[in-house]
Amino acid sequence: MTDSISRRDFLKLSGTSILGLGLIPFKPFFPVSESVQQGRAIYEEITVYEEPSLSSSVVRQIWEDTVFPIAEVVFGDEEPAHNRVWFRLAEREYVHSGGVQPVETRLNAPVYNFPPEGKLAEITVPYTDAYRKADTHSNTAYRFYYETTHWVMDMLLDAYAVPWYRVTDDRWEFEYYVQARYLRIIPDEELSPLSPNIPEEAKRIEVDTTEQLVTAYEYDEPIIMIKASTGAEYSTGKFFTPLGRHYTYHKMPSRHMAAGNLARNGFDLPGIPWVSYITDTGVAFHGTYWHNDYGKPRSHGCINLPSQAAKWLYRWTLPVVPASERRVQEKTGTRVDVI
Repeated sequence: MTDSISRRDFLKLSGTSILGLGLIPFKPFFPVSESVQQGRAIYEEITVYEEPSLSSSVVRQIWEDTVFPIAEVVFGDEEPAHNRVWFRLAEREYVHSGGVQPVETRLNAPVYNFPPEGKLAEITVPYTDAYRKADTHSNTAYRFYYETTHWVMDMLLDAYAVPWYRVTDDRWEFEYYVQARYLRIIPDEELSPLSPNIPEEAKRIEVDTTEQLVTAYEYDEPIIMIKASTGAEYSTGKFFTPLGRHYTYHKMPSRHMAAGNLARNGFDLPGIPWVSYITDTGVAFHGTYWHNDYGKPRSHGCINLPSQAAKWLYRWTLPVVPASERRVQEKTGTRVDVI
């Protein structure tokens, strides 16, 4: 293995293996270009070091939701052993990848017509705020983060002819408004099933909670391996991912997940993408935007994955969710063995 990989190669890699909640209106801080790889600080603060090592000298701190360019992806020393990936920001400035969400800033042309059931969309900027009205001076409801998914019902223009999308919340049944240029409407063909000709019984998934690894098999041949984060123990209790055999019987392309007291390991997370449930208690595979530190347990029981990896599993597993549907629930699905 070489000591560094390109930013673009890392983007490809992060979708299959390694890949804060303040309310400040989003403004692009860097050129709007797909060639510019960026990072968003996920935690309240992340530390910048002189070298890719936790024992290196500290340069400065970066605050939550700060967006910055990533110059290079490198591998650090032995610690932390589960994730040795670091991002170089500038000469002698490195941050550990676990607290950084790799993001881009891509703006979109508005879509003017929507079917009655709406269309699924994803956020294509580091973050943007969802408002109670189509007005940046109205109350902010939530912050929507990169690669989260949301149901758009229609488009409207504000008093300045700026396009906004009306978004529905699947948990609270509220409506929010987001500027249209920050959302990409996902085409139906992007949601088509993967390996549809493989029989149901020939597909299976293994979740190794010791190695924190998800492996998908076709005819007992591994076709993809993904670093994950499964259930952990917190001060409020043990939330281990349940061992045994399960099935991906219930799937949703977007879900607002919320539970508990936010001050004591609770969570309130809108737009969680590519959710494939395996238990009646809500344990699921899903995309993750509140950490990038796969390889160790850190969930409330779910199987945290990079969003693009969760999307792959969502499309590959059964049952198939039509592009126009918000959920599909059947008696069974693709086999999942948690060990």
